[in-house]
Amino acid sequence: MGIVARTHRIVDRMEMFLGGEVYHYHSKMILKEPRVGGAWEWHQDYGYWYQNGCLYPDMGSCLIAIDEATRENGCLQVLKGSHRMGRIEHGRSAGQTGADPERVAVALERLETVFCEMKPGTGLFFHSNLLHASAQNTSPRARWALICCYNAARNNPYKDSHHPRYNRLDKVFDDAIVKTGIRATDSGSDFVEPAGDKTSEGVKVS
Repeated sequence: MGIVARTHRIVDRMEMFLGGEVYHYHSKMILKEPRVGGAWEWHQDYGYWYQNGCLYPDMGSCLIAIDEATRENGCLQVLKGSHRMGRIEHGRSAGQTGADPERVAVALERLETVFCEMKPGTGLFFHSNLLHASAQNTSPRARWALICCYNAARNNPYKDSHHPRYNRLDKVFDDAIVKTGIRATDSGSDFVEPAGDKTSEGVKVS
């Protein structure tokens, strides 16, 4: 995951979209298992990240499909153009932190809902103010995805939080994902070498 988030293919595009140098904010796996993967209410990522001391929404994410994403297995839904609404207040609703239901209801009436059906390996870039949600996975197939998130270097948080302040991101080329002996120069720790990783047995890398 650490290597994927540093590849030119992702980072260069994010820097183009956000207009300057970015650094890695965080990554996470979305694991929607068959018939049990839960739904996520409409929200903006900046609705969360605003509380971490980021003054501007100069932030974005790249969602990479691990499994095929369809309506049946709870693919991501986005409201087209909703990032232009600015930051929406977020609060607790149905056990989750979501965007103001009143504004979401109006946005749903006025904006197009796009179901992001994706083949494995497809990447979707989106702004931190884009309203997005996902339905429950009612299918017999899993929907896993990797999300790599970035903050503009100029948007360095003014206070500490559980997310990082600016730390220069050392980019790598795509083939670093399958090469051995790669080191994370920003943290000094070793990444797992594919040849010695028992969890990757039987997995074909293409």
